[in-house]
Amino acid sequence: MGLTHENKVAIVTGASRGIGLGIARRLVADGARVVITARKPEALAEAVGALGGPAHALAIAGRADDPAHQEEVVAAARATFGRLDLLVNNAGINPAYGPMLDTDTEVARKVLEVNVLGAFSWIQKAVGSGLGTPEAPGGAIVNVASIAGLRTTGVLGWYAVSKAALIHLTAELGSQLGPDVRVNAVAPGVVKTHFAQALFEGREEKVASRYPLKRLGVPEDIAGVVSFLLSSDSSWITGQTLVIDGGVTLGGGL
Repeated sequence: MGLTHENKVAIVTGASRGIGLGIARRLVADGARVVITARKPEALAEAVGALGGPAHALAIAGRADDPAHQEEVVAAARATFGRLDLLVNNAGINPAYGPMLDTDTEVARKVLEVNVLGAFSWIQKAVGSGLGTPEAPGGAIVNVASIAGLRTTGVLGWYAVSKAALIHLTAELGSQLGPDVRVNAVAPGVVKTHFAQALFEGREEKVASRYPLKRLGVPEDIAGVVSFLLSSDSSWITGQTLVIDGGVTLGGGL
């Protein structure tokens, strides 16, 4: 049996560490070559090493919501690896924590710019460049959302709003881009990354006790599902958001 993503080329944003790097690592293991992006060149260079070097990965530093950076990355994927098949919108920010009314409007605007409009722009440019064409059939996109986009959080207001928007964007584009391109999303619970540290640091056992599976997520938990949603194994799935949360959103009780 061949590798799931053999000869495929993927862009993964926000991939210098955490969930993004975990996804890139899984895609490479499954046969893909990847173009990874993030803001810091040093961290990206380390990530390329972890992914097996230039034969498997290319890194380009820049801001996820910068259109010129997006165009550069899409062009580089084609110039370096000859094609573009897959896109993972993982880059996201959450600079505000606490009551929503305490958040400055400019901060809220930036969250929406990066987490929603940035993701949309990446999709626009990837599809516009030929992702999902007869030369590269089976185009697939996965947006990394969050269970925060499915329920209230009390402290992650604008981040949660942005992820709810990303989930609906996924449904709208899943409807509009078929049959050439499939668009799905994942909604993780708390995953043990630097990005999510504030949600579990110093109290991991207590936080994990609310999860039916009694542990927090790790990047590999998300990466395997993303690889599946990008693969031909999920060729009849589009516009969906798959919750990966150790069961925490199940609730339970009366």
